[in-house]
Amino acid sequence: MLKDFFPYRLAVTSAAFSRLMVDVYQRRFGLGRDEWRLLYLLASVEVETSLELGRNTSLDKVQVSRAADRLIKKGLIARKPLETDRRLWLYSCTAKGREVFAEVRALVDQRSEAVLQRMSREDRLALERGLAALHRATESVADGS
Repeated sequence: MLKDFFPYRLAVTSAAFSRLMVDVYQRRFGLGRDEWRLLYLLASVEVETSLELGRNTSLDKVQVSRAADRLIKKGLIARKPLETDRRLWLYSCTAKGREVFAEVRALVDQRSEAVLQRMSREDRLALERGLAALHRATESVADGS
């Protein structure tokens, strides 16, 4: 039965949680999921190459490029060619981008906490352990270990 199929349950739960977060950054700030991922990452580093952005956000290079173009138009990030390899771009967060990020992050954290507060402390700790264990197991299978 589909409701008992673990990958389905995980995907449905993840999508429902993500929709709650998207409501904050998309409806209120006009940021798409990919834009939010890039902004989140760039707000925490000085600069990042296009390759690193893809690797660290699990977005492909087309998704990175399109989301970056939208963020540049909004004045939230900047881009310049990498001097040692003109095929790559260096991205950084602008001052406006850091301000928007801080505002959005606070609201996303509030929304996330509102969901987590509906869980017992035990369940929250179990969720943290379970997510960490699932991540390790997934990486182990992917690595062929």
